[in-house]
Amino acid sequence: MSELENDLSSGNMDPLPEEEKAGKLISDFLRLQKPEHREVFIRRYWFMDSVKKIAKDCSFSESKVYSMLFHTRGKLKKFLKQGGIDI
Repeated sequence: MSELENDLSSGNMDPLPEEEKAGKLISDFLRLQKPEHREVFIRRYWFMDSVKKIAKDCSFSESKVYSMLFHTRGKLKKFLKQGGIDI
């Protein structure tokens, strides 16, 4: 989880309308991703599956999963900034 926190942390823990906006943007972003990238991202950050388990279940190498997560986080960060969420 720290991987995602490092990239997306806003420093504010109170639920605010901006966080609701961020949630909607994240959902919109995930709908635009390739199905395998979306699945890996959701399994890692929503279901908290280990990279090892994701790799095994999806028939990817662990390094491929790490790479997919890295690139997807970068795209998400850019998407959120374009949507007006300052990270």
